[in-house]
Amino acid sequence: MNLPDGLFPAAWSWFGSGFYVLVLVMALVRANWGRLRDSSQFNLFLGTSVALMVLWTIKAGITPGLNFHFLGATLLTLMFGWPLAIIAMSVVVLAVTLNGMSGWQVLSINALLMGVLPVSVTWLIYRLVDRYLPRHLFIYIFLCGFFGAALAMAVTGLVSTGLFVLGDVYSFDHLLQQYLPFYLLMVFPEAIITGTCITLLVVYRPHWVETYDEDAYLG
Repeated sequence: MNLPDGLFPAAWSWFGSGFYVLVLVMALVRANWGRLRDSSQFNLFLGTSVALMVLWTIKAGITPGLNFHFLGATLLTLMFGWPLAIIAMSVVVLAVTLNGMSGWQVLSINALLMGVLPVSVTWLIYRLVDRYLPRHLFIYIFLCGFFGAALAMAVTGLVSTGLFVLGDVYSFDHLLQQYLPFYLLMVFPEAIITGTCITLLVVYRPHWVETYDEDAYLG
């Protein structure tokens, strides 16, 4: 969803801004900037971010704040890692805001909901899979790619629903009938698109995926 101004109390925006700045600073400090010194990797980073910006313009929904579009956060996280994914999603949210598709007052809330939250969920799944499960190609593809994208999308929808209710923006009954069921329908295509992209990347361009070690998974 792309949130417009005026939906949430001003205090929420201030709190969200403070928390988002902390996360963004952490991402900037921990980012693998050395990877982007390679011109091909830098072009990949920019190209993926621009493609995601275009993807976010394809949305459905009429009620303010209750629109639907693909996130792409899981794909960015697996390709670039948590810090660079946070930065890329921040750039995408900023571009969407500059384009007038969301409000400036809720930029931090948009970035937290559609960037930090799904990226962090994906990163947590990846770390758990990498630590506790065998390093097998299909485990990586299905759990990190397909399942990770599905869970990230579902958690984003559930958390946004909770915020709408807590902020007294929409009633729970309205969200249950007009928003949540349709949002959860996006879980399956998000998983299919992300999982398919990750499968193609690890097969043909494994060096584009930071979280995938070809020697470890195929050795």
